Amino acid sequence: MSVEFLKNVRSSVVLTSLLAGALTISACQKQSEPESGMEDGVHAEETVPMSAEPAEHIAVVVDTADASLNEVEGDTTASVNSSVTQMSYLCTPELKVDATYKDDANQVVVATDMGTVTLNQTNEGSNPEVFEVATAIDGGQGFTQWRVGHEARDTGVMRTAGADESNVNTYECSKAS
Repeated sequence: MSVEFLKNVRSSVVLTSLLAGALTISACQKQSEPESGMEDGVHAEETVPMSAEPAEHIAVVVDTADASLNEVEGDTTASVNSSVTQMSYLCTPELKVDATYKDDANQVVVATDMGTVTLNQTNEGSNPEVFEVATAIDGGQGFTQWRVGHEARDTGVMRTAGADESNVNTYECSKAS
């Protein structure tokens, strides 16, 4: 090997070592991050780490020392009544009817601006379903009858009378959209 070659290799090794040292030192120093402009933030997508655990845990404590099992069961049992349907109708002459059908009880609660009354189903059929009560819509003497057609209960007819049952008011109703 020649002396000239060794001098070139030595200077290359020294230069490479100096650059590596400078990179190592600059990597260890804290530097402030450059501030991003408004345009940089619009196009950048930010990732947010998510936890697999629920946000809050609520502990439910039931003190059974003073309560019987039946009392605790009654307090903690929830029931859902899926046989109740609420519908609104617009009628001619002008009247708005809100009907709440209670299929399990074979009843409908009819509410109007004249009053509210609970009617019982008087037939076995479903087209029409006939509901009646022996009171007027305002709760006084008379009768109220609600007939609803089709399985979807899209149309209905309400008949109501006061003390003079020969004077019957009839309303033709359609389900409100």
